[in-house]
Amino acid sequence: MNCPCCKHRDIGKIGTKHYYCRHCCIEFLVYRGKLSLYEISEDGTIESLDDLFQEAELGDQKWIIS
Repeated sequence: MNCPCCKHRDIGKIGTKHYYCRHCCIEFLVYRGKLSLYEISEDGTIESLDDLFQEAELGDQKWIIS
């Protein structure tokens, strides 16, 4: 799997269908084929990036993860 933001392959799993890109420090969650992106703030909180990205920007990759 590649990161939906930077396309890097250095992805870690941090929960059920919840992943972290070590390259660009983005968390992403895959639920029912929908991708949600989060940025980690300096204080450790996460902020949604869903309003910044549109489906076209994420490409045609299928986000079905077993």
